[in-house]
Parts: sequence; C-alpha cells; structure tokens
Amino acid sequence: MKAAVYYENGGPEVFRYEDVPDPVCHPKGVLVRVEAVSIEGGDVLNRFGGPLVTRPHVVGYQAAGQIVEVGEEVTNFKVGDRVATCGAFGSHAELRSVPARGAWRVPVGFDIGRAAVIPVAFGTADDCLFEFGHLKAGQTVLVQAGASGVGVAAIQLAKRAGARVLATASSDERLEKLKRLGLDEGINYAVKDVAKEVKRLTDNKGVDLVVDPVGGSTLQASIRSLGYRGRVSMVGGAGREPMKVDVSSLMGGNQTLQGVFLGAEIATDRAYDNIQRLIDLAAAGEIEVLIDKTFPLSEAAAAHAHIESRKAVGRVLLIP
Repeated sequence: MKAAVYYENGGPEVFRYEDVPDPVCHPKGVLVRVEAVSIEGGDVLNRFGGPLVTRPHVVGYQAAGQIVEVGEEVTNFKVGDRVATCGAFGSHAELRSVPARGAWRVPVGFDIGRAAVIPVAFGTADDCLFEFGHLKAGQTVLVQAGASGVGVAAIQLAKRAGARVLATASSDERLEKLKRLGLDEGINYAVKDVAKEVKRLTDNKGVDLVVDPVGGSTLQASIRSLGYRGRVSMVGGAGREPMKVDVSSLMGGNQTLQGVFLGAEIATDRAYDNIQRLIDLAAAGEIEVLIDKTFPLSEAAAAHAHIESRKAVGRVLLIP
C-alpha cells in the first residue's frame, strides 16, 4: 500500500510518500480501506517530536473508510461496513488495521470525510465540557483555539447545552466563521489580552469553564479567565510551550485545573457509546463538521504545513 511516512521527527518536510507493507488484520480487529484521513493536532505533535514506533513511521489517529477484512473474533462488523476509526498510529495510509473497539459505524448517506473527524475532536470536546467540565445550561464557557477541531466541536456542543460561548482565534476572519456555530463573543488573541477581555465580557465575573487544547502561556490565560468555582479542562499542548503555570490563584477562587485525555477511556462503554452518539447526531444534521481543506495523501507535507500556518478553520483531510 501507499502511505505518508517519515524516518525522523521534524517539520512537514520529513514526509515521504512510499510503498509499505499492508497491515495485518488482528483476530479482534478490522482492516479498513481508508477513504479519508482526519489530521489531528496530536498527529502534528507526534510528527514533530513523538516516538517512531514503526520504521518508517505511519503517523495518525483517525481515518474512515470501508471494512475489507474482519478478524475471526469480531461479530459486530462485516466486510463492506463503513466505519470511522481511531488508533495510536497508522491513519496516513491506504489501509489501516484497528481493534474493533476502535471503529464506529457510519450511518448510510453520511459523508465519510466528516465521519473521519468526529471520534477524537468531538469525543474530546464532549468530555471536556460535560464528563469532566460539568457544564450546565446558563453557564459561560471559554473555548481556546476555537477554530481547531476540538474548538469547533466544543462551541457547538456548549451552545446546544444552553451555555454562553466565548472563543479565541488568531484573526477576526477566523472568529467570524465560527459565529454560525453558536459563538457569542470572539476574542482575537493576536491583538487582545484574553483574560482581560473575558473579564470585560463577563462584567468582571470570569467564566465557569475553559476548554484549553493549547497549554503553555495560553493555559495561564485560561486560569486568569476563571470565575468563582471555575474549571479548566486542559486537553493538549498544541502551543508546544512548556507547561509552566502559576496555579496559586486557584485556591482563592475554589477553582479547578484538570487534565482530560480521551484516549484513557476511549474503549470504555461510556466513551465508545458517546462517540457513536455524536456520529449519529452529525449524520442527522444536528451538529456540523467543518472541513477546511482536503489534500491528496501524497501531499501530507503540504497538509501539515497548512495546519501549522494557523489559517485553518476546522479539520484538514487527506484523501488516499
């Protein structure tokens, strides 16, 4: 099969488009012919500095396509089923092998590219908001990096739950594109102090919850944006900065900083069923999946470079 691979960590230029051996279907898994790859933030970080667990390494969490082989112990899928998949690596390829627990059924008629986006981005956003963030109707949430995959999902899910939604992005143009998803107030972090702007927009009260997939100095701004008993769901390090923050202010406001990692629970019944619910909601048109741009799999380097330009709104796809 063809795959986008690399032999060393680095910038997008490390990608090579090569023939590699086909993956083997595990007795408890499925083999999928990939039709769309959703490039995740973690894919970019892993390419930049993550472990090369295969050589050459095929990076990537998420892809969707059609099952071409079913493991002998799998009873809930069959050849021909359309599925969205998630695994530790291997998405940037024409074929991928995943455990059956890492595959979700795609409803008939739902776009396979949009289905590819949902498990990690929407599953993570939902956990940040509700399972760990305890968001309730009438509360106010700040979504850092609102134009990211997790950000786009969090804005919509928070609005559906009856929250007031604030979000940050690197330009007014990107923020404008988020308004139809439910964004109430946008903050251009390139020109404004986020915490000060949050306090202004909330009559100095601060927000009840922050979803932060960036970390570093952004995480400090998230903490400074909290109101009394506010919570931060810290869910990534997209900013590639050291996680050095001053947490001394949390105690005085009875505030909480918590880490969220969907991967730790993705195979549990709760998380697995929740992701299927989100796929079904998207298929029914109740939530929207934003696709910023698509690239051929052979142009993985260009796709990763586009993501790192911070111009994308929503997810970038690779098409084998």
